[in-house]
Amino acid sequence: MQIASLEDDLNQAQLIQQVLVAAGYTCHSYQRGRDLIAALRSKTFDLILLDWQVPDIAGDQVLRHIRGTLGLQTPVIFLTSRTLEAELVQGLEAGADDYIGKPLRPAELVARIGALLRRVKATPPVQEPFAVASYRINPLDRTIMLGGEVIALAPKEFELAQLFFRNVGRLLSRDVLAESVWNREIPATSRTLDTHLSNVRQKLRLHPDNGVRLTSSYALGYRLELTDRGATAS
Repeated sequence: MQIASLEDDLNQAQLIQQVLVAAGYTCHSYQRGRDLIAALRSKTFDLILLDWQVPDIAGDQVLRHIRGTLGLQTPVIFLTSRTLEAELVQGLEAGADDYIGKPLRPAELVARIGALLRRVKATPPVQEPFAVASYRINPLDRTIMLGGEVIALAPKEFELAQLFFRNVGRLLSRDVLAESVWNREIPATSRTLDTHLSNVRQKLRLHPDNGVRLTSSYALGYRLELTDRGATAS
C-alpha cells in the first residue's frame, strides 16, 4: 500500500514514515504542497495524509485540488492541531474523509488508516453493477432500479445518486458534490445543487422503507445511510 504524507515538520515527517513503514506501508513524504501536487501527476497513492499548515499551500487547498482532479476515489486524512469545530468543518467541506488531532498517537494513526482503507477496498468496481439496499445501480447503462423498476433520472441526477450509493455512510460536503458532479464550484446562492438533490430524493424514494436515509447538515453536507432494513437487504 502506497501512502503519501504531506508534513513540513521534519521530526513529524520522520515519525509518520517510521510508524507507517513499521505497519507494512510504503510512505512517500513531502514537505511542500506543490511537491505533492506534482507527484500526483505521475504517481498513484492508496491514501494521502495532509498536514493542515504547510509553508506554500494550505492543506485544505491541496485537498480541493485532489478532489477536483482525482475525485473521491483516494481517501484523505487530515493531521491537524486545530480543534475548533469551525476549522474541522472547513476540512470536511474540502473533502476530507477523516481527521486526526496532534500530537499524533501511532496506534491511532495506524488504526484509522486501516479502517479507511478497508472501507475503500469494499467499494464496488467502477463499471460493475452493484446493489445498495433495495437499489441496483448499473454504471455502464447509467440506470438505477428500485424493486425491479428503472427510475428515470436526468444525467446529473444519476451522477449525484451514484456518488451517494458508492459512498454510503460517508459525509459529502456541498463543495465535493459540486466538484465531483459539475466539475466546478456552485455558488451558495445557486439552487442548482438543492434542486438536483430534491429530485434525486423524490424520484428514488430515499426513505427507510427502501432501506436508506439521506440525511443533511447545513454546515457539513449530506450522507446516505443504511437503515436496519437496508443493512439486512444488503
